Amino acid sequence: MKPAHIRHPEAAAAFLQDREQARWHDSAIWWVRQKRDTQASQLPEWEALRTLAREIKAHTLSRLDEYLVAFQENAEKNGMVVHWAADADEHNRIVHGLLAAAGVQKLVKSKSMLTEECGLNPYLEQRGIEVIDTDLGERIVQLRQEPPSHIVMPAIHLKKEQISELFHRKMGTEAGNNDPTYLTHAARANLRQHFLTADAGLTGVNFAIAETGGIVVCTNEGNADLGTALPPLHIASMGLEKIIPRLEHLGVFTRLLARSAIGSPITTYTSHFHRPRPGGQLHIVIVDNGRSQILGDADFYQSLRCIRCGACMNTCPVYRRSTGHSYSYIIPGPIGSTLGPSRDIDQHGSMAFACTTCGSCSNVCPVKINLHEQLVLHRRRAFEAGTLKPVKKMGLLAMRFAIRHPALMDAGGKVMRKVVPVLPAALTADSAWSRAGRALPDMPSKSFKELWRERQQENPS
Repeated sequence: MKPAHIRHPEAAAAFLQDREQARWHDSAIWWVRQKRDTQASQLPEWEALRTLAREIKAHTLSRLDEYLVAFQENAEKNGMVVHWAADADEHNRIVHGLLAAAGVQKLVKSKSMLTEECGLNPYLEQRGIEVIDTDLGERIVQLRQEPPSHIVMPAIHLKKEQISELFHRKMGTEAGNNDPTYLTHAARANLRQHFLTADAGLTGVNFAIAETGGIVVCTNEGNADLGTALPPLHIASMGLEKIIPRLEHLGVFTRLLARSAIGSPITTYTSHFHRPRPGGQLHIVIVDNGRSQILGDADFYQSLRCIRCGACMNTCPVYRRSTGHSYSYIIPGPIGSTLGPSRDIDQHGSMAFACTTCGSCSNVCPVKINLHEQLVLHRRRAFEAGTLKPVKKMGLLAMRFAIRHPALMDAGGKVMRKVVPVLPAALTADSAWSRAGRALPDMPSKSFKELWRERQQENPS
C-alpha cells in the first residue's frame, strides 16, 4: 500500500527529474489511448453502448441492496459461500480465516485492486502465508516491493531494461537480455511452479450477476483460470459496486471494458464462475470499505459506476506525465483522485488538484462518470477542510477575489501581457515550470488560436 502522507506535487516533481523516463511514460500511455480511439471508431453503436452502460449502473446503484441480496441467494443456491466485510480489516480477517482453516501455506493471486486497497498481501505474509501475484505486471511490482502504478497495466512505468535487471536478480535470467519474449517465458516458467504448488487461489471480480449468482473475471494471461482450476479453494474478493442485474447486461460491459482499457475488442479470457468445481470450495467476500458512504453522497456517488478500465488514466495529461506512484491513493489518475478524497480528504485531498479540468477523462469514461466535475468539488472540500498549504490557500483566495472582480482580472491581464515579454530570460527559462515542461514532448508551434480555427474548420458543428 502507498504511504498516506505522499503529496502529488512533490512526488510528480521527483518523477520529472528523469526527463527521458517522463517522455517515455507519456508516449507509452498515450499509445494505449490511441488504440482505444481506434476501437471505439470501429463501432457505430459505441456511444449508445456507453449510454446504456451508464443507465444500467445508475439503475443498479439505486437498488443496490436488493441486487446484492438476490446475488447472495442465487450464489448460495449454486453452492458458493458468501461473506460480508464492512472494511478492509474484516476482509483480510475473513480471507485469512478461510486460508488458515484449510491449512494453506501458499496462495496464488490474480490481479485485484480491491486486495491492494485492503492491504491483503502484507497482512497474510505477516501471518506466515506466502502470496504470489500471478499477473505478470503485478508479479513485477511485487518483486520490486512497490504498488502498481496503473490499475490495468501495473508495471507500465518500467522499461524492459529495468525488468531484465530485476529478473536477473530475482530469477537468475541472463544478464543484459532485454528481449520481452525471453523475459515473459522466464516469468511463465517461474510462475508455473507456484501454480503447481499452491494450496489456494484468489481472484478479483469484474462483474457479479444478481440474476444467476455468478461472477465474471476478465484477464489476458489466463492466470486466474489456472490459479482457480488447480487448488481446491477459490476465494473471490469483490467490491459491492461490481454487481449488475442480469446476464443479458454483461455483454454491454464486456464490449466496453477491453476496448476502453487497452484498445482490444475483448479480453483474452472472460471466465464465468457459477459454482465450486467438483470437490472444491468457492467463497465470495463482498466488501464495503467506504463504498456505502460514497453511495450516500449526492456529489460523488457516480464514481461507483466505475468498471476499472483505466481509460481515464490513459488520457489524463497529469497522470501520463507523473505516473501512478505520484498519487497517495492506491488507485491513481482521475478516478482515484475522486475515490481517494471521498475516503479521506485530509490524506488524499492533494490528488484533486492533479487535474487540468480538461474533461478528457469524462469524455472517454465508458460509463460516463463526470470525473472532472467531481474533482472540482473535491478541491472545494479540500479547501474548506483546511488541508491545503498556506501558500496555495492564499493563492486560491486571491484568485477567487480577482475572479469576482472582472475589471481587476482585465487589468491584471493587460499588465502581464506587457511585463512577461520583457522579463529576464533567467526568470522564465530556469523556472520550475519550465524545467518540468522540458521533460515533456514538444508542444505544437502553432498558437492556440490557430489550432482552434483549424479544429473549427474540420468540425464546423
